[in-house]
Amino acid sequence: MSKFYAVIAGVGAGTGRSVALRFAKAYPVALLARNPDNYDPIVAEINSSGGRAIGISADVGDESSISSAFSTIASSFPDHKLAAAIYNASAGFPPKPFLEHTLSDLDASLTTNAKGLFIFAQATLPLLLQSVPDAPHPPTLIITGATASVRGSARFSTFAAGKFAVRALGQSLAREFGPKGVHVAHAIIDGVIDIPRTKHYNVNEGKEDGKIRADSIAEDYWHLHTQHRSGFTQELDLRPWVEKF
Repeated sequence: MSKFYAVIAGVGAGTGRSVALRFAKAYPVALLARNPDNYDPIVAEINSSGGRAIGISADVGDESSISSAFSTIASSFPDHKLAAAIYNASAGFPPKPFLEHTLSDLDASLTTNAKGLFIFAQATLPLLLQSVPDAPHPPTLIITGATASVRGSARFSTFAAGKFAVRALGQSLAREFGPKGVHVAHAIIDGVIDIPRTKHYNVNEGKEDGKIRADSIAEDYWHLHTQHRSGFTQELDLRPWVEKF
């Protein structure tokens, strides 16, 4: 098993699971979520198939919680270095009219999206920098974005505020840490992801492959991680073939 590991924040039955399974083919993985029900089945799936995974309950918007999580990771994966960090946490859904929102709705979006990424990046970037000299691929921080990262739609005001902030922070980190050998990439997921929660959603007129497969996102994230440093992608936008944009 590799002496490098990957950490994924914001794990659940959709994108987080697929990304965890993909990266677990190469590395031990640490999965972070507030609710153990979100990571326990994935940890069991990976470990039962010959990989190595741990799950940790953590609140991405709480600095002490993330610090504790990385202490647990260090004791669980001794003598391992960080190869890849994926920030997949999000908040601010579901949409509703602006005048029905409260300040707490905005705070929730900014805390999980912008503040959460800030805390996660401060915890992972020093570790990624340590891995630059001998990592099998450029050490990578991948950030999950959304349509709302680039377009503030009606009824999505709080979600867009959080996602715009995440994109801006990711750009700043890419410009600062790319020249130091750490690949920072932001992925705009422009469409409905095909996960259990969205099975009943009728999008793109119900056309086949009208939703984004979570496994497709995971493969794109792996591609970003394995890119040679002579050609880093800073932003990737991903959508179904029939999605209007």
